[in-house]
Amino acid sequence: MGKRLLGRGFFARNVVEVARDLIGATLLVDGVGGMIVETEAYDREDPASHSYSGPTARNRVMFGEPGHAYIYRSYGIHWCVNFVCRSGVGDGLATGAAVLIRAIEPTQGIAAMVERRGLSNPLQLCAGPGRVCQALGLSIAHNGLPLDEPPFLLLGADAPQPIASGPRIGISKGVETPWRFGLRGSRYLSKRFASVPVRAS
Repeated sequence: MGKRLLGRGFFARNVVEVARDLIGATLLVDGVGGMIVETEAYDREDPASHSYSGPTARNRVMFGEPGHAYIYRSYGIHWCVNFVCRSGVGDGLATGAAVLIRAIEPTQGIAAMVERRGLSNPLQLCAGPGRVCQALGLSIAHNGLPLDEPPFLLLGADAPQPIASGPRIGISKGVETPWRFGLRGSRYLSKRFASVPVRAS
């Protein structure tokens, strides 16, 4: 495909930087997926983060090595996939941080996504974290798996992307923290951004 493979070293950085840099990257699970167009960052001293109160049986993957999938069920209904990173706390080497994948633009394995989601509108296939997991066939069975090994394939963006940012969605704490990032102008976002783009990296 001509893109660089994103190894575990890519994720061993500040979670906010990783969340930005994932915009435009390609995420495939067993060959099904597309371009990441929306992410959210969660840090271990962030009251909205699962890691805020320390390690538990549910969030233990967040306190492991960067570059692994952290998957949890939201509201007892939807699976959500996160990529474990380094925290921005202190010396930047602490764990307990992750990037939530909120939306992708579907490009490969669309027939499989349509079957799994039960709809054919490409704009709705992966617009939201629960939809992403359903379309890609992700579940708790993938929790803790390394992102640089099958069934995952992560490839860096072909070129710098224009990025927008704003407050995260669907949380009750840390609501003003502008750690939601997206591809400016994308039709595949879970929700439009009200803010102006923060950079064209």
